Amino acid sequence: MKPLTKKIQPFIEALYPIIYIQSYEELKIDAVIKELAKSESKKIDEWDLLSKSGSKSESLNAFLEPYILGTESFDEIFLVLKDVHGYLEKTHPEHQKIVALLKKVTLQILSDDDAFATIIIVAPVLNIPIELEKYITMVEVDLPDSQEINLLIQQYLDGYEQELDAEELSLLSNHLKGLSAHEINMILNLNMQKNGDIGYESSRSLIAEEKKQIIRKSGLLEMVEPRESIDDIGGLDNLKDWLQKKSKIFLNIEEAEKYGVDTPKGVFIVGMPGCGKSLTAKATALLFNNIPLLRLDIGRLMGKYVGESESNMRKAIEQAEAISPCILWIDEIEKAFTGIKQGGSGSEVATRLFGTFLTWMQEKKTPVYVVATANDISNLPPELLRKGRFDELFFVDFPNEEERRQIFKVHIKNRKPGSQNVADVDFTRLSSKTEGYSGADIETVVKETIEEGFVADTEVLQTQDYLEVIAGITSISEMLPKQVKIYREKQKEMKIKMASKS
Repeated sequence: MKPLTKKIQPFIEALYPIIYIQSYEELKIDAVIKELAKSESKKIDEWDLLSKSGSKSESLNAFLEPYILGTESFDEIFLVLKDVHGYLEKTHPEHQKIVALLKKVTLQILSDDDAFATIIIVAPVLNIPIELEKYITMVEVDLPDSQEINLLIQQYLDGYEQELDAEELSLLSNHLKGLSAHEINMILNLNMQKNGDIGYESSRSLIAEEKKQIIRKSGLLEMVEPRESIDDIGGLDNLKDWLQKKSKIFLNIEEAEKYGVDTPKGVFIVGMPGCGKSLTAKATALLFNNIPLLRLDIGRLMGKYVGESESNMRKAIEQAEAISPCILWIDEIEKAFTGIKQGGSGSEVATRLFGTFLTWMQEKKTPVYVVATANDISNLPPELLRKGRFDELFFVDFPNEEERRQIFKVHIKNRKPGSQNVADVDFTRLSSKTEGYSGADIETVVKETIEEGFVADTEVLQTQDYLEVIAGITSISEMLPKQVKIYREKQKEMKIKMASKS
């Protein structure tokens, strides 16, 4: 029996009135429904937009009417509805009518002791109207496991009379994890047409491209192309040293696990805005052997319907695991989980998302390294901050004098390669005049000084040119003194490890 069949069957036997299966794999679901119908001795009555009655397309109303009127029996039947997710969208002109029809059919099934019927909605999009929320059970189609993937590969090998040794089969199967059966079949087929085989080496680039396509098409995650290296970060030496150690573990995970080392989970970087948190996330991807960097904006996950946001979170996690090994960067995570346990519908959704995320962080085994960043953690739930979720928490304060010197050097060299004589710049003086400046503030100083120099046709910029710009800039520590005080007090209270060396 197929895994999806096992998942759905208990709901059928328990007489759940509506099962909503969200998936693009309609052929796979058709096979499962047929298998269930056979095992449960049920008929199948199916409707989609192309269903015919005579010479015309039959409306959903016409399809359901005989059941509402009692001219069709609810005895041992699956009412399979496809293409109805558009009707369940609130903006559809027939939304209220269709929802009312489905509710009426559902109530008749529930009130009839002799009714052994199940409505099965099959759709690629999750739309659950609030009127039907209590009657609908949502079933997600799991991605193929190792056994299913091996079976798909073996079918191709048999069909083309080819063989793979056990090691290559295992490598290919592992890299195909996270893809649907349809996507796996397409990759194997394309590789056969292009390369004449379906070996691991010839499939690697096709698998990587297919996974990139998944990210682009879903819109739940953003693939970022990092250009910044760890050397582009001025200061934060404690954090950089720590990441170097994690990199060695991450890049040698099998040997590390044999030694008894746990799979690295991630790092939580908190503190002052504009001081290198996001830059560190990008640099980590390059440090970890240039693995993919995925950015998760939890605001993108928020859906209009009950259960949609949590479903989107699970999909985003699945996609990250499909791309793994990778970095999953969650920027300003505090914005996603504000309002938790404070009441209101927004709080309920945020709480459920939070629970899904925490469970995954606690239990994940795949090489998805999470880099979360936040400015203010004072209102974050303590469950997120305790040991076991992340490998470590680091606090990023405003750069000290030596770090400001480094940051000035990095930005000037990066913006004026070759032509800028850094010997003409007194970095110690610039550093002493920028106490309380963030890395972003310093970048602004350099950017504006170079811009002024270009306009004035200045060939070589001097220390005084930078000092004049510094005099006209208000640092973020001056702009947000209350927030700065709160951030530092929280760091002291929680004894969060400092990202910089004192």
